[in-house]
Amino acid sequence: MNITVIGCWGAFPKVNEASSGYLIEEEGFTLLIDCGSGVLSKLQNHTKPAELGAVILSHYHADHIADIGVLQHALLIDSFIEKTRDQPLPIYGHQEDDDFNKLTYKNITAGVAYKADETLVIGPFAITFLRTNHPVPCFAMRIESGGHTIVYTADTAFKKELAAFAKGADVMLAESNFYKGMDGSSAGHMTSEEAGTIAASAGVRKLVLTHLPHFGDIEQLKNEAAEQFGGTILLAHENMEIGL
Repeated sequence: MNITVIGCWGAFPKVNEASSGYLIEEEGFTLLIDCGSGVLSKLQNHTKPAELGAVILSHYHADHIADIGVLQHALLIDSFIEKTRDQPLPIYGHQEDDDFNKLTYKNITAGVAYKADETLVIGPFAITFLRTNHPVPCFAMRIESGGHTIVYTADTAFKKELAAFAKGADVMLAESNFYKGMDGSSAGHMTSEEAGTIAASAGVRKLVLTHLPHFGDIEQLKNEAAEQFGGTILLAHENMEIGL
């Protein structure tokens, strides 16, 4: 598997960058996880939108879905000009919010519901879910293929169950929207220290801090996570690639 960070900023994109979006590739299949503001623009540095295999969404906050509408229009234009696809692009999401209905657009995209208690198979990927602690329904994802595992926490306050969910993962993409000593629980976000605690308990091989804050020195997040986790810690950035 190969992971490419398309966008890694929380709430809104940093200038000339993007909020949440991660491209996972395996066996020639490309899966886009979340599609926040700026993601469509940055995605085109790596692949054409019409060549995506599928999209999956953790929840429906704007910094995770803002570019779904423009993705749909990009595919609509492609259907007139390039005609790359002969089937609608599947966009997977939960049905606990009316925004799910927006995932189907003409014959261009098709909303497909996933269930939190069932394994979802998309191309070569087997995906399981864990509801997170966030103000709206949101789901972490454990993505497995070819003997490798990626865990994406999505947006969440500290949740001890994430450690068991991420057990033994090769990579954990963990949100870190707050610094050590801050309280992100009411906003539904974790601190760097909490991300490190979960990574240590889970025994993951590599921790990637993402959904980054727009204040403070973000390099400090790594140092704070390292107080709890002794493994490899990376700070997400645009175009970061991790191969497994």
